[in-house]
Amino acid sequence: MQLTTILTELFSDLGPMSWPLFLCSAITLTLVIERVFNLVFMKNLGSKKTLTTIHQCDPKNEQQCDQLINSLSTQKSLFAQGLSHLLKQRHLNKVLREDSAGMWLAEKRTQLKTGLKVLSLIGVISPLLGLLGTVLGLIEMFKAVALTTGSVAPSDLADGLGLAMRTTAVGLLIALPAICSAQLLGIWADKITYKLEHALNHCNLWIEGVDYSEKATAKGSKNIKPTAASVS
Repeated sequence: MQLTTILTELFSDLGPMSWPLFLCSAITLTLVIERVFNLVFMKNLGSKKTLTTIHQCDPKNEQQCDQLINSLSTQKSLFAQGLSHLLKQRHLNKVLREDSAGMWLAEKRTQLKTGLKVLSLIGVISPLLGLLGTVLGLIEMFKAVALTTGSVAPSDLADGLGLAMRTTAVGLLIALPAICSAQLLGIWADKITYKLEHALNHCNLWIEGVDYSEKATAKGSKNIKPTAASVS
């Protein structure tokens, strides 16, 4: 009951722009929660562990590769899904395999950035809706002043201006979180996409027979003999 009273008073204060502003705030909150949940829980990383598992197998051993694909297919990690997709295309030549991985990566990049353009659009529209509400409020205030036969008290003008300016303030309060969330979530999605692309390239080298694991890199660096120039 108390919440209903507060909402009723808020809508009456904001005037005709109350419902559009409320809709923008509801969409912003829903999209931000959904995107954060999606990026945190549904797109868990685990790329290093997955790549370590891959390097324990032989890319020329069909049985091991099939077992690895079945193991990766059951995981919900985005990296596991990508590596599983790439391993299924291991019999194709390098160009076709890279094209297939690129198309899959572009699709996942689009999914990771779903809704971010809507957040940016809300960040642009909300201040305009607030400004429109302010202009409409000022028009109504001046109409009321014009119909007044007696003297107009400064308090009456202050109340009218206060009511008119509230919509602009609410519009800005909606726009700032929407724009910041769109930018930060976009950076987050780009970071995940970059790591996913790195993992796919790593797996593609493994399929080609290039051992790019940390153990192989460390072993190779130990076998390099220092030259006279490096010693000096």
